[in-house]
Amino acid sequence: MPAILTSSDGPQRPRGRGVEHLLGRIPGTKPCLVAALTLLLVASRCSDLAAQQSAPRDVSPLLKNICRTRGMPGMVGLTIVGPDVTAAGVYGVRKRGSPELVTIDDRFHLGSCTKSMTATLLAMLVNERKLRRDSTLAEVFPSRKAAMHADWHAVTLEQLLTNRSGAVGDLLKDSLWSRLWTFEGPPREHRLLLLDGVTSRPPEAPPGSKYIYSNAGFAMAGAMAEEVTGKAWEDLMRERLFKPLGMKSAGFGAPGKPGSVDEPWGHKADGTPVEPGKAADNPAAIGPAGTVHATIGDWAKYIALHLEGAQGRAKLLGASSFKKLHAPVGEERYAMGWSVALRDWADGDTLSHAGSNTLWYAVVWIAPRRNFAVLICSNKGGDTAAKTCDEAAWALIQDHLRAKQLP
Repeated sequence: MPAILTSSDGPQRPRGRGVEHLLGRIPGTKPCLVAALTLLLVASRCSDLAAQQSAPRDVSPLLKNICRTRGMPGMVGLTIVGPDVTAAGVYGVRKRGSPELVTIDDRFHLGSCTKSMTATLLAMLVNERKLRRDSTLAEVFPSRKAAMHADWHAVTLEQLLTNRSGAVGDLLKDSLWSRLWTFEGPPREHRLLLLDGVTSRPPEAPPGSKYIYSNAGFAMAGAMAEEVTGKAWEDLMRERLFKPLGMKSAGFGAPGKPGSVDEPWGHKADGTPVEPGKAADNPAAIGPAGTVHATIGDWAKYIALHLEGAQGRAKLLGASSFKKLHAPVGEERYAMGWSVALRDWADGDTLSHAGSNTLWYAVVWIAPRRNFAVLICSNKGGDTAAKTCDEAAWALIQDHLRAKQLP
């Protein structure tokens, strides 16, 4: 979900529908031992996050205080400076009512923070001239043109990725959503089913005229990538983004195995845990809009890519590509998978986004001028989770700014 910002005093809860301890899984660990063990384990557990760096500051107590006040089951958070993890913390349990502790190596669902990943993948295809930013739906899907409402023919890739295509904001309005849930075909066919269903009707607004936050728009952009490459979006993400960045934990859907608590479970807004499986995430059709999961450390590798790209130190893409990905459009200042907003604490514009499938909540803030970013993940959805993650992000931002002032 987009982080729509209205104040320069600090991060606020992102608007829209939905994202303690650096302890490993130590059976029987008692709360009284957490503080003593955390500092001993921080360095070893964070070695997988950022090699050849000093041990990150332990910010678990900050997360603990916030989460206990709000009744959150679990949370992880960290800050990075460039590619290096400078602070990290963990709190809570993987499943409410079970003893398994959240660890820094657990996988969390990232929801709509997937959107910028899809846009990054498509920027690679644009660089390779497999697509153009002004490639249209009619050009990419000529065999489907006749079935499309004429107003969709000229809709461009860029409009889809900036939420200005006129694509529907709510797929629950007709039977399409239920058909996506029950469809049993491969993921590529899921996206084509969505494409055909959305484009058979007129856009919600004339393309290019209005900002409408849309999972469907990003799903159709993902379908364009599939059409020109002949590969599923999931495979493209693994090959073109996850593997080059070393994101070994990254995958799709709710993490973990059914019947096991080997990873955190998502929780409803009322705190009810939901077992991993098909019902624990959205349909594969909207994968390009929001189904990626990863450890927070692997997610940080991706965020570092954009942090450095925003400063002109580009990898995988040229500096001009990152500039385009981060360029805000319209009064909403929504870029390609990023909300852009001026913040005093950032000394300039920030890049931010939040994500939730209603069972998880994640949020990221990037401050290019200060060369740092903060990431928060939780295993609960709903408004309380959104407020708690935002509060945790602000606490880590303040912690970072204080640490920078130390001699």
